[in-house]
Amino acid sequence: MTKKIAIAIAVLLSAGLHGGCTTVPREAGFGDVQKAVAERTGHLVQWRGHSAEDTAVDQAVHLLLEKELMADDVVEIALLNNLTLQATYQDLGIAQADLVQAGLLQNPTLSLERRFSGQAAEFDVAQDLISLLAMPLRKRVAGAQFEAAKRRVGHAVLETAAETREAFYYCQAGEQSLEMRRSVAEATASSADAAKRLHDAGKTNDLDLANEQKLAGQASLDLSAAENDAAQARERLTMQMGLWGLDAKWKIAARLPEPPSADPSLQGLETLAIARRLDLDAARQEIVSEAESLGLKQGFRYIPEITLFNHYSHEIDPVHSIGPGLQFTVPLFDQGEAQIFKGRAKLEQSQLRYAVLAVNIRSKVRAAHSALAHSRVRAEYDRLRVLPLQQRILDQTQLQFSGMFLGVSQLFLAKQARFNAGREYIETLRDYWIGHAELERVTGGRLVGSAAANLPGPPVPNMDSPKMDMKD
Repeated sequence: MTKKIAIAIAVLLSAGLHGGCTTVPREAGFGDVQKAVAERTGHLVQWRGHSAEDTAVDQAVHLLLEKELMADDVVEIALLNNLTLQATYQDLGIAQADLVQAGLLQNPTLSLERRFSGQAAEFDVAQDLISLLAMPLRKRVAGAQFEAAKRRVGHAVLETAAETREAFYYCQAGEQSLEMRRSVAEATASSADAAKRLHDAGKTNDLDLANEQKLAGQASLDLSAAENDAAQARERLTMQMGLWGLDAKWKIAARLPEPPSADPSLQGLETLAIARRLDLDAARQEIVSEAESLGLKQGFRYIPEITLFNHYSHEIDPVHSIGPGLQFTVPLFDQGEAQIFKGRAKLEQSQLRYAVLAVNIRSKVRAAHSALAHSRVRAEYDRLRVLPLQQRILDQTQLQFSGMFLGVSQLFLAKQARFNAGREYIETLRDYWIGHAELERVTGGRLVGSAAANLPGPPVPNMDSPKMDMKD
């Protein structure tokens, strides 16, 4: 290889290294995601492994686990510790890398030819010229895609927060139902034992004893089912928080809170949702990306692929020659019509998807608000009317039974109705808070007054069944 060829290669490599020392930023737009999530939820998110603050985050999680967890606590733990979210954050790195790649020159092509047994040699350096001209447009396309990725990741965080809050209320309701079922099982077992003693003494008949034993057996089965439901709900919440080992031995507030004094008004909620839903904003950025991509295709449809190169030749004589060259394709058979048609279709598709999503968001806001209002009415009716009424019925039935005006069958039915009323009240209270979380989900973040979710409500009326008074 001659000295001139070596010099040419050295100059080319030097220019390439100088222009190619681009690195992908580690934060990859995560700061924008943090800000968007904090504005909508008040919670902190952290991309683990990308910051010196990881140790502090671990300490914060363990500090939260030392206390009795409330709804906001489990959401905070999930947003800091959920491994699915941590995997989702990698989408930011991928989109950031694509953006950096769009701003890089294509690598030049080197070719070297040596002919034996003589001394002839040829050397070419070629560079795609069109890729350089199209670089600004490529960067705009990748930039729009990067913005869309940030909003999609932010939306995934908000979805995780909503799912965790929902899992919390299922878990809390499961614990409360389990507490009630234990009380019921103990009470009915005691009543069945008392009925057995009276039956053995000849003071009650076989039917009364069978009814009491049936109630006690059903209560035992219901307790077993409640234990399984509580365990399943607990594991679902544990997975949402990304916990295992000793950290999975967390404690939760035992009772669901009462609904706040008022719910958010429907007025303005649709507008709020449209303004802050990150998935809708991501769909908007997809439109921008497809429009930029279509502009790139249309702008370069008649411009051929052009390669600029420099040729060096060394002959045996010896004769040296060097000079530039130009190579390009002729857009004779493919003038980009198919790619432009595809680009227009994708642009129109993204516009329609945006419109569909906006319409669906508005509908879901109205539906969620209606469901929340219904859950409030049902919960308040159960608390203020059904539970007190069923308790009075049971008390009066107990008195009538003690006076021997009613039989065990009537007392059995009154007890069963009281147990069912307690269970239904817990479920309606659970459904209210899940509906509240759903309304926050569809509106894209926390709502004014939602802090009431962390306030312990008054205890549910005692679910213990009165002991049967079997006095003669």
